[in-house]
Amino acid sequence: MATYGQLTEWAGLGHVTRAGRNVVTGWRIPGFMKAQLVEVGIPVAPRLIERVVMQSEAEPALLASRGPLYRLTEQADPDDQDERSSFGVEPETGTVYFVTPVGEAWFANSGVGVWLDVLHCYGSRVTASELLSEPDGPEEYLPEAEEELAFAELNRLAEELKEIDPAAFNGYEGFLWPGLLDRWLY
Repeated sequence: MATYGQLTEWAGLGHVTRAGRNVVTGWRIPGFMKAQLVEVGIPVAPRLIERVVMQSEAEPALLASRGPLYRLTEQADPDDQDERSSFGVEPETGTVYFVTPVGEAWFANSGVGVWLDVLHCYGSRVTASELLSEPDGPEEYLPEAEEELAFAELNRLAEELKEIDPAAFNGYEGFLWPGLLDRWLY
């Protein structure tokens, strides 16, 4: 299980937000998942999480195709501020979804803990990689040889993420991670 210290190693101090106990107390998710949000926190992650914005209401407020979710993050498209995506957690199950600007819920991870572990693996790999950490996207600059290296690195990352949460790779349509990694270079 990822720790607060591990997340801050790559995200940086001030870029991992822990939930206040009073924020998640009324949430209807398993208690150990509430504890993970309080003790571990959520990192800002390259190309994925711009701001951690945990709702304080006891009832889920993020409207999604799966029904209302508890909001965990918010990401705005720099070219269109109305295009906001978010991560949210499903009441009762604790399943984490990525919610598109039109409210489609894409399966991200089977629970809060594995989501944090996947974010740790993803974030630490992307921030440490010269090929994957370009702020505007490697696809704009890479010569063909480096593009092949980046593709191989993305495949290794996908395999590591799949080991952490196999359920996140049980499909393509409506699944966040396979689509995100697949589209990285295209």
